Amino acid sequence: MVSSQVLQKTIDELRAITRIDLCVLSLEGQKVASTFSEEGFEPEYVREFVKSPADSQVLQAYHFFKIYDDQNVEYVLVTSGGSEDAYMIGKVAVCEIQNLIIAYKERLDKNNFIQNLLLDNLLLVDVYNRAKKLRIDTDVRRVVYMVETKLEKDISAQETVKSLFASRPRDFITAVDEKSIIIVKELKDTDTFEDMNQTARMLVDMLNAEAMSQVRVSYGNPVSEIKSVSRSYKEAKMALEVGKIFYADKNVVPYNNLG
Repeated sequence: MVSSQVLQKTIDELRAITRIDLCVLSLEGQKVASTFSEEGFEPEYVREFVKSPADSQVLQAYHFFKIYDDQNVEYVLVTSGGSEDAYMIGKVAVCEIQNLIIAYKERLDKNNFIQNLLLDNLLLVDVYNRAKKLRIDTDVRRVVYMVETKLEKDISAQETVKSLFASRPRDFITAVDEKSIIIVKELKDTDTFEDMNQTARMLVDMLNAEAMSQVRVSYGNPVSEIKSVSRSYKEAKMALEVGKIFYADKNVVPYNNLG
C-alpha cells in the first residue's frame, strides 16, 4: 500500500498547481491525506458510496471518486467544488494515485522475488517465469554484496544505501535478516574484481561517514544467470562469517580472497 506521506506529497503538488483542494479517504471514511481544512466527511456516506456501482458522485459542493487497485476499491478521493475543473482534477488525481499503487506493488513484488531468489525458495521454472513477469533480465552479470551493520534494523544505513543506488533501477536493495543489507548489483561485461572492490569500499566509506554506522561489507563471485544469484549471496554470507574470524581487522571481505 502507498504510504500516507507519498499520498500527501502527491495531492499537495496537485493543489499547488490547480488550487483545487483534495482529500484521500479510507473505505471507512478516515482521512489518509488531505489539503482540506475541514475535519472530515460523513463516514456513512463514504461507505455507501464505496458499495454503490458509481465510480464518481457529487454531494453538495464535493466530487467523490473511487480509486481502484485492480478491480477493488482502495481509496476514495474527494475534490472541493462542483465545477467541471474540480471533476477533471479529480480524474487526474485518481489516475496519478492508481499509477502510484501499481508502481508500489511492482516494487514490493520485485523485493519479494529477490528475497526468495536469494534464499533458494523458488523452483527453477518459477525463477524465469516471475523474472519475465516482473521485467527483470535473466542473463546479465550480477554480484551480491552483503552489508552488516552493528545495529539491528539500521534505518539510516538502509536509506543511505538506497540513495547510493537510486539512479540504478536495475540494482536491488533488500534484506533477509535484521542486521544485514543486501545489494544485488548488475555488472558491466568489463567490470573486474577491482571494480567490485571499489564499490565495496565506497559502501563502507559512505556508510561510516553519512549514516555514522560501523559496517562490514562482503561480496560473492559474479554470476551470469539469474538462477545463480543465490550462489553469489551464499558466497558473500560465507565471506562475512569467515572474515569475522580470520580477517577481523578488515571491513571489506571478498569471497575470492578467502584462503
